Amino acid sequence: MSDLKAELVAQAAEVGFSAARICRPDAVPEVMERLQAFLDDGRHGQMGWLADRVHWRGAPDVLWPEARSVIMLAENYGPDVDPRAVLEQKDRGAISVYAQNKDYHDVAKKRLKRLGRWLIDAARRDGDEIEIKVFVDTAPVPEKALGMAAGLGWQGKHSNLVSRELGSWFFLGAIFTTLELEPDAAGIDRCGQCRACLDVCPTDAFPAPYQVDARRCISYLTIEHKGPVAQELRKGLGNHIYGCDDCLAACPWNKFAQVASEMKYHARDELLAPKLAELAALDDAGFRAFFSGSPIKRIGRNRFVRNVLYAIGNSGEAGLVPVAQRLCDDPDEAVADAARWAVGELVTGP
Repeated sequence: MSDLKAELVAQAAEVGFSAARICRPDAVPEVMERLQAFLDDGRHGQMGWLADRVHWRGAPDVLWPEARSVIMLAENYGPDVDPRAVLEQKDRGAISVYAQNKDYHDVAKKRLKRLGRWLIDAARRDGDEIEIKVFVDTAPVPEKALGMAAGLGWQGKHSNLVSRELGSWFFLGAIFTTLELEPDAAGIDRCGQCRACLDVCPTDAFPAPYQVDARRCISYLTIEHKGPVAQELRKGLGNHIYGCDDCLAACPWNKFAQVASEMKYHARDELLAPKLAELAALDDAGFRAFFSGSPIKRIGRNRFVRNVLYAIGNSGEAGLVPVAQRLCDDPDEAVADAARWAVGELVTGP
């Protein structure tokens, strides 16, 4: 079986993954307690789906009892520019690196299925009939905990996985299988005394190291949160209009990060630093066309333009007042509210 594992790791690299490691489905017994505490404190905000099927989300061995191994895959999406540079361009919007081109769910899942099919054939060659299930951020699977258990890296103080080879810039995919594979050594926490990711957060979303309050996280607020964002958090959004990379980009381990080899993860030029005025003018049809194939399309025009208007309000650019004024009577109340707030911020100033 060790030969098959070596072949599997080589094949994972062949199909485009940056790293492949193995763990047992029951390797993360601490997840249930941590998840329940997170939910009990209400830190999941409007993400009610996190509380759904919590018995699966907290225990991968319960999700599919027949599984004997979990193959955790890392998919590098490292940027070739500093994602923090756009934060200084106040008339432009900041879009999280992972969303600046094609939807990674589609790209990664194709690779997972390809690798899974190879594994089934390789096991059959050795006389074993096996089953697999593939997951990429769309099922109740604790990918980050499993990634650490498999040795892909460790969960940093910002709660995301960090790798000595890839820094913070990689997606996670998982293949559950009935095949017995030798597990790898778990990752070791190498954050030390560093607080860079915690201290850089504009909205103080970290109550303590290794803890996140989603209700204050810019990624949550710009992607998952429906309706108006609380007044006291709007200034902290800055010009983030979809997601946030501040805590990821601050990590010193990114000095070892690599630029993504997959061209579908390289930023579209028009999404590196898009003009807020142009984005605010998008109607529903224009939004869908502009973000075709992008993960941004999922949140819809209204929530996206709401985010753009918060960024306009934070820009200090008086020339953007007419842009916001045109949306003060938008049919969507969250958009109209954001537009009125933006006008007020730009007219009255700090």
